[in-house]
Amino acid sequence: MPKLTRSAELFEKAKKFIPGGVNSPVRAFKSVGGNPIFMAKGQGAYMTDVDGNTYLDYVGSWGPFILGSMHPRITAALERTLTTIGTSFGTPIEMEIEMAELLVEVVPSIEMVRMVNSGTEATMSAVRLARGCTGRDKIIKFEGCYHGHGDSFLIKAGSGALTLGAPDSPGVTKGTAEDTLNAKYNDIASVELLVAENKGNIAAIIIEPVAGNTGVIPAKKEFLQALRDLCDREGIVLIFDEVMCGFRVALGGAQELYGITPDLTTMGKIIGGGLPVGAFGGKRSLMENVAPLGGVYQAGTLSGNPLALTAGIETLKILKDENPYPELERKAAFLEAGFRDNMQKLGLNFVQNRVGSMACLFFTETPVESYDSAITCDTEMFGRYFTSMLNQGIYLAPSQFEAMFTSAVHTDADLDKTVKANYIALQAATK
Repeated sequence: MPKLTRSAELFEKAKKFIPGGVNSPVRAFKSVGGNPIFMAKGQGAYMTDVDGNTYLDYVGSWGPFILGSMHPRITAALERTLTTIGTSFGTPIEMEIEMAELLVEVVPSIEMVRMVNSGTEATMSAVRLARGCTGRDKIIKFEGCYHGHGDSFLIKAGSGALTLGAPDSPGVTKGTAEDTLNAKYNDIASVELLVAENKGNIAAIIIEPVAGNTGVIPAKKEFLQALRDLCDREGIVLIFDEVMCGFRVALGGAQELYGITPDLTTMGKIIGGGLPVGAFGGKRSLMENVAPLGGVYQAGTLSGNPLALTAGIETLKILKDENPYPELERKAAFLEAGFRDNMQKLGLNFVQNRVGSMACLFFTETPVESYDSAITCDTEMFGRYFTSMLNQGIYLAPSQFEAMFTSAVHTDADLDKTVKANYIALQAATK
C-alpha cells in the first residue's frame, strides 16, 4: 500500500473549498473506496503523486495522452508559443486555419469545423446546429453514452429505453427531458420505434460510435449503417460523438474504422494534446448555418486559444507522420491476451471489450453490448481489483465504467508488469 499522507491532507483541505474536494466527480474515488490521489508530475507513461509514489498511467488524462505525458515535441512547441506568440488574443490567428485544415484532411466527414473549449461545448453546439437546420426539437441519444454535462444529455431512460426520459440530475428541466429520447445501444429496433412515434420531430441522433463511459462498448457496424440509412430516409442529422474515440482508435476516428460517415462530428481530448479544447464539424451545408455565416449562434471567448491549438496541432502531426496505430494495436492486444490468460488460469470468465487502444475489463460474464448488460458488473469486485492494481503501482480509472487507455510510450516492460499485476489483482478481487 503506497503512503498517501500528503494526498489525504490535501483532500481534507480541498473539501473546504471545492464541492466534494474534486473538480470532476469520477476523481473522488467514491465507486472504489478510499480518497483521491493528488498528482505532482507526469512523464511519459508514468505519474508521480505528492507523496513520491510512482504509477504506470492507464488513464492518460482520460484519453488525450495517446503519446504520453510531456511529449518532448509538444512541450517544445508549447514553450515556443508561450514565449514568442502569447496565450490569447480574442482575434483570429493563423493557427486556427492550420488546425482546421488538418481536421478536414484526416476526418472523413469534416468539410468545415468550429473550435470550442471542451467536449461538452462541442456536443451542445452540434445538437443546437441540428435543431436549427431541421426546425425540429427532439433528439435521440443512447443509454450509457455520455456526451458531456449539457442539460439535453443528462437524461436516463427511466423504466425502459423506449420511454420519454426523466431528468438524471437536479436542475434539468422537465421540458428539456421531454425533448430527449433514449434508445438502446446496438438495437436499431428501439431507434426505429422512437422515430415512428415522433415522426417528423427528430432533429438528431447522437451516438458514441465507441462508447467509452460505460466501460468500452463498440457499436456494431451494421447498427451504425442502419442508423445512417434511417437518418437519410427521415432527414435526421446523424452526430458521431468522437470526443473520446476520435484519433484514438484510428487517425480518422471510429468513422474511418467503420467506414460510415456522419453528418456532424464532435471532437476533444486528443486534439488538445492535454489542454482544454473541443471542436465540431461536418458537412459544409450544415456548418454554413453557424454564426456569423448563419443564424445558429455559437461563440467562445477563448476558442482557438494558441496554447491549446499548438498542443493539438503538434499531436495530430505526430500521429499523422509517425502512425503509431499498428504499435498501439500490438500493445493493447498484448494486454488483452495477457488478461485473458490470467483469467483462464484462475478459472474466471469476465468480459473484455477493446477497440484499438481503448479497453475495459468488465466484472461480469454477460457479453457487454449495451448499458443494460454493462450494469450487470460486480462493482464491489472491481473496487477490490482497482485497489490491488493501485497498490502494485498501476493507475486505472477509478470506476468500472471507464476506459483503460494504452499509450504509444508504454514499453514492453510496462506491459509485462501490468499483466503480472492483473493476475494478483484478479486473485485479490475474487477471494
